[in-house]
Amino acid sequence: MSSPLKFLDLFAGAGGLSEGFIRAGFKPIAHVEADASACFTLKTRQAFHWLKNNNSIDIYAKYLKSEISRTELYDAVPPNEIDSVINEFIGEDTLDKIFQKIDQQLDQAKLDLIIGGPPCQAYSLIGRARSNMDDDPRNHLYKYYAEFLRKYKPKYFVFENVLGLLTAKSPEGELYFNKMKSLFVDVGYSIEYQVLSANEYGILQNRKRIILVGKRGHHSNKSFYPEPDKWNTQACVWDLLKDLPKIQAGGGTSLPQKIKSKHSEWLKESGVWSALPVTWHEARPHSKQDLEIYKFAVNLWNNEKRRLHYDDLPEYLKSHKGRNSFVDRFKVVAGDLDACHTVVAHISKDGHHYIHPDIEQNRSITPREAARIQSFPDDYYFESVSGKPARTSAFKQIGNAVPVLIAQKIAEKLLKDW
Repeated sequence: MSSPLKFLDLFAGAGGLSEGFIRAGFKPIAHVEADASACFTLKTRQAFHWLKNNNSIDIYAKYLKSEISRTELYDAVPPNEIDSVINEFIGEDTLDKIFQKIDQQLDQAKLDLIIGGPPCQAYSLIGRARSNMDDDPRNHLYKYYAEFLRKYKPKYFVFENVLGLLTAKSPEGELYFNKMKSLFVDVGYSIEYQVLSANEYGILQNRKRIILVGKRGHHSNKSFYPEPDKWNTQACVWDLLKDLPKIQAGGGTSLPQKIKSKHSEWLKESGVWSALPVTWHEARPHSKQDLEIYKFAVNLWNNEKRRLHYDDLPEYLKSHKGRNSFVDRFKVVAGDLDACHTVVAHISKDGHHYIHPDIEQNRSITPREAARIQSFPDDYYFESVSGKPARTSAFKQIGNAVPVLIAQKIAEKLLKDW
């Protein structure tokens, strides 16, 4: 059997894109990520995969139950598994250091693939609306992405980003996307891109992203785009919620919990379900006023199939001064739809845009529920720098991630046509 194809994940985040490629059969050589908490998540996931492949998953289970420390978990796997996660901001001052660490991990082997996309805030419509993004260094991270292509010359690269990239302009008025494409061509790649909608590929979420693929050399005669196979699941959002323990606002725990023994077909077919107990099913607390608004929003959906507009609320519940913007700030994750609205990193700030559809639970969704919406497997654990559970950090990592299932489908098609 030939050895698995090797990939490098840049701007890796919590590893959603990487997880999909691993599940398809690729092997990660290194992950590069600036956020320290996400790096610990990646290290823990590296430990998980090594332990699983070496029939020692019981060690990982002990870690989830807090029976061993994170240090003990990492000590149970070869050092290079943990060292493959590189906690650095990619920039001019760090490039050589990062190259050196990647070279150590490669040990003279060839790199087959680079995946990843720069942080999306600089290109997103919301990010541009909030501030002047012209001087944001994140606008230029794609130039460093090209430096990795120039050095390692992989056969393919997969670049992911938000739709706002299609309209984001430089101070000179030129589209950043055009600048990117020109640079990637100059470095030696043919490129193709599509806008993919997650709900068409088995993910229960309306999430659209640009997926650009580059293939080394000139390939103008035949398309090489690894268009993923579509999957009409016939599932609804309740299928990813209903087997989890019922909890109230402020309830639950980050520690492992048993779930109902009967699971939806979607959970099993998507790869989300795991034999290990789930973690991070912990709801944030809410004020009495917010909980009253949540009930109002859920009742409105259940009885009229109508979303809450802020002006629909009784006057005594309207405490926000700005009533003409973000009028859908309270939104139900409707269980009877085939896909919910997009999970974004703002979920780390509050849960108002992600209200659980069960009026009896009366809360916003938990990190585990958000992770399932993003198609992360239930055995995926989200870390913090301190090692102590940090719900806000978990939400941020999940909201910033690429859905695992769409990454897997792209990887499978890419592997088939390699």
